[in-house]
Amino acid sequence: MKEVYICLENGQTFKGYRFGADGDVLGELVFTTGMGGYIETLTDPSYYGQIVMQTFPLIGNYGIIKSDMESKKSFVSAYIVREKCDEPSNFRCEETLDGFLKENGIVGVYGVDTREITKIIREAGVMNAFITSDTRNADYEKIAAYSVTDAVKTVSEAKAQLYPSDEHKYNVVLLDFGAKRNIVRELQKRGCNVAVMPYDTKAEDILKLGVDGVMLSNGPGDPAENTEIIEEIKKLVGKVPIFGICLGHQLLALAMGGETTKLKYGHRGVNQPVKNLETGRTYISSQNHGYAVVNESVQAVGGKISYVNANDGTCEGVDYPDKSAFSVQFHPEACSGPHDTRFIFDKFIAMMGGNENASE
Repeated sequence: MKEVYICLENGQTFKGYRFGADGDVLGELVFTTGMGGYIETLTDPSYYGQIVMQTFPLIGNYGIIKSDMESKKSFVSAYIVREKCDEPSNFRCEETLDGFLKENGIVGVYGVDTREITKIIREAGVMNAFITSDTRNADYEKIAAYSVTDAVKTVSEAKAQLYPSDEHKYNVVLLDFGAKRNIVRELQKRGCNVAVMPYDTKAEDILKLGVDGVMLSNGPGDPAENTEIIEEIKKLVGKVPIFGICLGHQLLALAMGGETTKLKYGHRGVNQPVKNLETGRTYISSQNHGYAVVNESVQAVGGKISYVNANDGTCEGVDYPDKSAFSVQFHPEACSGPHDTRFIFDKFIAMMGGNENASE
């Protein structure tokens, strides 16, 4: 076993053991609370530039299943677990977690007290970390100065791709800011031919296609960094029905004149409660974001808050009734789950002229 050290921005150091790829790595350390779905976590482009730590103590017990991946590869900077499983047991298993990390060049750490590190982040907030075999390599000024930049540009597909539906009813453009594959699958199920287009696609080129709707995908990084994208979204608003998820939700709010703010440690995992303000019902959702829309800022520009986080009251959804646009912070397409909010895709279909039931 090769010893390795996690050097936190605040000066604390934790010793663990290496698996996956070798090397030193610097990133923003975040934790996620899912008991399952680690394949989806590892392949979610929204984790670009981040060192991801699982709070559930045993990871890798069902191995890696390629068809469950949410993108073509892993975008995490590094991966930390309490205990890794080297002998997975699942009839669909294709390889081990260790093998997958090696293939993707991802540094892994196991054998550390993930609960203790999680408590530190919950108290102090998200912080940067440096993973190294020699603590003398740790430059704490450099660690503190690290930030995730050019995230959307890095994870977005370079060329447009078409995903047809077996029962074609609608044509939808999905702007790829780091889109998860299951967004496409959920749209296809509802009769949508989906054109996944690069992050920098111009609004005029989208409108020329005569599409029925536009989806703004999830993705990584600080939403306010994407000034050019925001300007293009402004040109789409009111011209075509728009549905935003996660980063797409934040970018739509910024395009409308709202504001975003960075959360203390973000919402990540598959057990985040969101409350529907109209019905009072609370749903359990999957989330992965470090920024939030400021409630008052979107209300000031005509947005109607539709969902809030039941834990901290932050914005989880906004409707823009006079603009045929809406968005949610959580992931209704979540795979492996929970599936409580999949009906939100039906709301988008109804907005494009369908008669699907968009209620719970």
